[in-house]
Amino acid sequence: MINGRRTFLHLMGATALTAASFGLTAGGASAAEVTLRLAHFLPAQASVPNNVLKPWAEKIEAESGGRIEIQEFPAMQLGGKPPELYDQVVDGVADIIWTLPGYTPGRFPRTEVFELPFTMTNAEATSRAFWQLGEETMLDEDFKDVKVLALWMHGPGLIHSKEPIRTVEDLNGVKLRAPSRITNQLFANLGATPVGMPIPAVPEALSKGVIDATVIPWEVTGPLKVNELVENHTTFGDDALYTATFVIAMNKDRYESLPDDLKAVIDANSGLEFSAMAGKLIQEADAPPRDAAIAAGANIIELSPEEVAEWKAAAAPTTDAWIAEMDEKGLDGTGLHNRAIELIELNSGQ
Repeated sequence: MINGRRTFLHLMGATALTAASFGLTAGGASAAEVTLRLAHFLPAQASVPNNVLKPWAEKIEAESGGRIEIQEFPAMQLGGKPPELYDQVVDGVADIIWTLPGYTPGRFPRTEVFELPFTMTNAEATSRAFWQLGEETMLDEDFKDVKVLALWMHGPGLIHSKEPIRTVEDLNGVKLRAPSRITNQLFANLGATPVGMPIPAVPEALSKGVIDATVIPWEVTGPLKVNELVENHTTFGDDALYTATFVIAMNKDRYESLPDDLKAVIDANSGLEFSAMAGKLIQEADAPPRDAAIAAGANIIELSPEEVAEWKAAAAPTTDAWIAEMDEKGLDGTGLHNRAIELIELNSGQ
């Protein structure tokens, strides 16, 4: 299991945690000047909250000398449903949220470029590209109502299914949960029957037969016990069938209300390096659940490069249709796609 706090601090180039990280100063307990409510949809023990959000919050608390406290509200404890998280931070119900732009289809169209099939390489490099393209095209457009703190994506997505899936034809008629508008379009084009739902609903849907399969990264399968509900896992070698994008956003007024020195603490823990670190940590969190599935005797279907090429050919129309759709809306889908690929290649060292 990854030690999230230690790994986070190492990757962010921070010094060791002091007592201040627990809200203490040299003089003893000290009440925070600012309390920020951080809301998200996963249980607290899941990999993103445990390996990214908690150590990130602790680091901010430490570097503020205990003047900032970040209170975590996992699993929608502030009320509402996962698709409502973005509006919760816009409206000030939460001060900070972590969510998927894809939970509100069509609202953040430029983010979808990274969710197109077989686009990402690895989560760290592609998260860097996401932040860079975000600065160029999204922060003042798609995310104009919030203060964006980080943009990243999970590691390579794969198919987890009750029946084995090796070829595109094996998807015909399969009821499959996918996370976003683009991934739902992809699997509809490939012959599956997409069933939309937030990820916390997946275990019950699998157990009751509402869906036959789901596409999620390995790191989510552990907390959701997906390995206990399906036996087959289709992997795509060195390629990534898809990914889903994430955003950490802060209420603009809450950010602006902070004194300049506390804004500086938030800023120092936001942006490119935070985004890249989050992507790296979450992809690393794929390993334990994958190893657990293998140890339990799961059927790991490893596609050959020739088989992957058939999936790529079948998926290409989804990308072409998205580019044409964005072009028609005046969002320069061609330019967005070309720039995303360019940035991913630059950050991958290719």
